[in-house]
Amino acid sequence: MSGHNKWSQIKHKKGAVDKKKSLTFGKILAAISVAAKTGGANPDQNPRLRSLIEKAKENNVPNDNIERALKRAAESKELQEFLFEAYGPEGAAVLVEAITDNPNRLIQELRVIAGDAGAKAADPGSVLWAFEKPNYETGWIAKFPQPISASAQETLQTIVAAFEEHDDVQRVITSAAI
Repeated sequence: MSGHNKWSQIKHKKGAVDKKKSLTFGKILAAISVAAKTGGANPDQNPRLRSLIEKAKENNVPNDNIERALKRAAESKELQEFLFEAYGPEGAAVLVEAITDNPNRLIQELRVIAGDAGAKAADPGSVLWAFEKPNYETGWIAKFPQPISASAQETLQTIVAAFEEHDDVQRVITSAAI
């Protein structure tokens, strides 16, 4: 009865789930490190850090990992927030929030991802005008949601998925009204 090995079925499912969980944990923990570095490591005095720790606990991130992220903020490794701007199909604006220790490396990797996925990298500030950031909780939102066709929506979803696969990317926001 070849092909009926239960472990081989489980390991493929578990591998996919573990990869997704690892990516989520990594993004949340990097955000915690940056928040602790910029606003202090005390969650009572840093509301951004407090909300990120709550988000980590909602996603079942172990407390040891959270504590290590807070300790990493005190180390010399400089993590910084980074914005990458691009245009998608039908001129839809795409804003990519990332946290990195090497912005030069990240910008090149994001340019390659954008080119391969069908987006065009934009100069800094050329897309940002289409978004506003009322506070950290809501993040960036489009000022002028832009309607696009169904085929362009599919292409845009492919572009967003390609960006989100990168380890340093935290969020991808578009101006498209989906």
